[in-house]
Amino acid sequence: MAISLVKKNYLFGQGRKRWVPWLLLLPGFGLYLLIAVGPSLATAVYSFTDASGVRGAPVNWIGFENYDEFLFRGLASRDNLAALQRTLIFMVVVTTVQFGLGLVLALLLNQKLRGRTFFRTLFFIPVILGVVIQGLMWQLFLYPAGGPVAEVFGWFGIQSEFLGGAPTEAFIWVMVVQIWANVGITMMIFLAGMQTIDETLYEAARIDGAGGWNLFKNITWPQLTPAINTNFLLNVIGSLQAWQLFLVLIGYRPGTQVLGYLVFAEGFGQTTGSVSAAFRQGYAAAASIVLFFLVLVLGMSANWIVQRRERKYLG
Repeated sequence: MAISLVKKNYLFGQGRKRWVPWLLLLPGFGLYLLIAVGPSLATAVYSFTDASGVRGAPVNWIGFENYDEFLFRGLASRDNLAALQRTLIFMVVVTTVQFGLGLVLALLLNQKLRGRTFFRTLFFIPVILGVVIQGLMWQLFLYPAGGPVAEVFGWFGIQSEFLGGAPTEAFIWVMVVQIWANVGITMMIFLAGMQTIDETLYEAARIDGAGGWNLFKNITWPQLTPAINTNFLLNVIGSLQAWQLFLVLIGYRPGTQVLGYLVFAEGFGQTTGSVSAAFRQGYAAAASIVLFFLVLVLGMSANWIVQRRERKYLG
C-alpha cells in the first residue's frame, strides 16, 4: 500500500516520465564533467608526458620520469621537498592563527557593543578584495624605504627589508597577509554559528552561577561544532592550495616557494624570474598531482577529526 502510494504521488509520473529528473540533471552534470573532471583527468595524463604547452611542440609519453625528477632526483628534488615542507608549515601556522583569531573576533563582535556592525564590516572587507589588490596594498605598506610599517618599526629602532629581506622573513610576511586576507570569512562563519545558539541556554547557566569561561566551554564551544568543523576544513584546504599571494608579493625566490606556486612557476616558465624560461607543463602537472594527494590526505584527515568531534558533541 505504501509503495503504491509513493508511486502515485511521484511528481513526474510513471513510465518514461520517471526519467525526466535525470534528463534535467544532464546539462549540469555535463558541464561539471567538462570544466572540472575533464581538466583534472587531462592533468593526470599530462603528468606522464614531456608536454611543454607550446602549440605544435611534440608530446612524448615518458611514464613516471616527471615524478622521479620532482621527488627523488638531484638538487631540484631537494628544493621541491623543501617547498613541500614550507607548504606544511604554512598550513599549520595559517590555520592555527586564522582559526584562533577569527574565533576571538567573533566572540568580541557578538557582544552588544557600540559600533560592532562597523567593525564586522571592517574585518570582512579584505575577503572581497582580489588577491592582486591585496598583494599590491601590502607591497605599499611593507615598502622598506618609507612605507607605513617601516615608519612604525622605525619608532622602536627596528629596521627590516620585509618582502625583500631574507627568505624566512619574506615567507613570514606572506603568512601575515594570508591571515589578514581571510580571517574575515572565518570570523563571519563563527558569528553565524553563534547566532543559532539558543539564548535560554546562557540564561539557565547564569542562574546556576556559571561565569564567562564556563559559558564558553560548556555552551558556546559545543554548540559551535558545525562552524568549527567548517572553518577547520576550509582553513586547512585553503592554506594548502594558496599560491597567488606568493606570486604577487615576492615572485619566484629560492627559499620562499610553496608547492602551489611551484606548480604555476614550472608550468609557465617563471622559475628563473623571466618569462623566457622554458615551459614544463608535463612536469608541472606531476607537481600538481603531488599537491592533489597532499590535499587529499590532509583533507581526509581533517575531515576524520571533525567528524569524530561532531559525534562527541552532537551524537
